[in-house]
Parts: sequence; structure tokens; C-alpha cells
Amino acid sequence: MTQPPPPAALRWGAEDLWLALEPLLPGLTVEVVARIGSTNTELLARARQVPTDGLKPALLVAEQQTAGRGRQGKAWQSATDPAALGASLTFSLALPLAPADWSGLSLAVGLALADALDPATPGQPPRLGLKWPNDLILLDDGGRAAHIGRKLGGILIETVQFGSQRLAVLGIGLNVQPLRDAREAPALSWGHACVQELQPGLDAPATLARVLPPLVQALHAFEAQGFAPLQAAFTRRDVLAGRTVATTLPALPQGRADGVDATGTLWLHTGSGRHPVSSGDVSLKPLGPATGAPC
Repeated sequence: MTQPPPPAALRWGAEDLWLALEPLLPGLTVEVVARIGSTNTELLARARQVPTDGLKPALLVAEQQTAGRGRQGKAWQSATDPAALGASLTFSLALPLAPADWSGLSLAVGLALADALDPATPGQPPRLGLKWPNDLILLDDGGRAAHIGRKLGGILIETVQFGSQRLAVLGIGLNVQPLRDAREAPALSWGHACVQELQPGLDAPATLARVLPPLVQALHAFEAQGFAPLQAAFTRRDVLAGRTVATTLPALPQGRADGVDATGTLWLHTGSGRHPVSSGDVSLKPLGPATGAPC
């Protein structure tokens, strides 16, 4: 029986990435590894070995992540099949940040990714939506389908204080290629979507090169101005607005989503009025076992 050829090695162009990003992030290091537990965990561990107030930006890319973490303790790992090399993109970017208000950072990151992969077209609705607070959703039928769309990626942000500096570690996971076995899709709570449905020519390295520069620029803008200037742009991609959602908050189990405010806080309408949600998670179906976000 003829065996399929091994997958071609991915060409990440780490030096080109460094040349493009170092002027924006002085002192940046760029590293690509074949296999790692969690890119976020690794960068946090490395930061703890750095002298106080000596933090520098770092980009860590993993071709395979075996112990990735999502929000609310969810877990995610890359496909272990060698033939699936490049099916997803997992990376973490760590950098010291000092915004006046950290609220809305995950929304700003999601918006930067969505704009890079699905640039706005005048007169056309977006194809890539955002689910508060950290998921990228490829919209089916303009979001009018009963299931709205399918999950293309997720974000995990962790911040830690080191001396006078606060380090933000942004873990990002994006599905790049279609599933090799379509039977896996029903097991995913939001289904499966991938970058190549939006941008057919992009592989994992090209996707990384596409999203990183605008992401870094968005982080600088967020540090200077916060989330408020992005509120309208997020609203344009908000997949929850007007829909009944369930939350993980015992005091506010469900409500009708009414958009986000200038701090990125989600607001829900209930029978008792309008209520803010600034933590936890929300879903469009009864809560139960969930699949972790790829980050």
C-alpha cells in the first residue's frame, strides 16, 4: 500500500518576522519550536527568570501544542498526526504593557485579528464575527444561519506583575486548514472554520505574517487610548447582539445581549433591567461540557 508523502516542512521566516516587528517592539525575540506544552505557560516561566524590570517582548510559535489552555480552565491541543502539520497556528506574544485601563484588551486583540483576516469592504457585512470575549466566528449566511457560524480561533490573555512592569501574554490559536476528517466537526461546540475559507492561499506561516504587524499596532493603540475608540468596530462584528445568551455567573444566568460599552463590558437585558457582564463566559445554548478555545 502506498504511503502518503510526509508533509513539507513549514517555512516560518523567523528572521523576516523579527525584521518587521523589532522596530515596533524593541528587544523582541522570535522563536519557533516544533513541539511544546503551552506557549503561554512557557513565556510566563521564562519571564520569571528575568531580573525585575528587565522584561522584553517575546514571540513564541509552536508547530504542535500539547497542553494548550483556554479561558475558564478549558483545554486544547494541536492535532498529533504528523500529516496535520500546519493545520492550525498557535503562538503567544508577551510584552510589557501599561494601559490606563486593561478592560477590553481581549476584544481589541480579536478585532485586530479579524480585521487582518477579513478586511472591511464598503457596503458588505463582515464574514468574520467576534463572540465576546475571546472567539473568532466565521459567519455562515452572513450570521443569519440558525447556528450563526463556526469557530475559527480563540484568544487567551494572561497578565502578571513583575516589579514595576506588567507583562501581558497573548495566546492565540487559529484554525488554518479544513478538518482532515469532517466527522470531527459535530463534536465541536461551535463547529470548525478555518483561515483558508477566508483566504485560500494562506498557510500557517503566511497567516502569522499577515496578523502580527496589525496586532502589534493595535496593542500600541490600546495602550495609549484603551478600548473606547474600537467600540463601534467591535459592534460591527458582534455575533451576540440581540440574542439570548447563557452566562457562567450564578446571579445572572441568562439574558438578551445588548452590545458592549466603551470599556468592553457586555450588557444583558433581563426581566429586572439591564446588567453588566465583565467576567466569566457566555454561550448561545445551555451550558455543559465545552470544547476549549485553541490558544
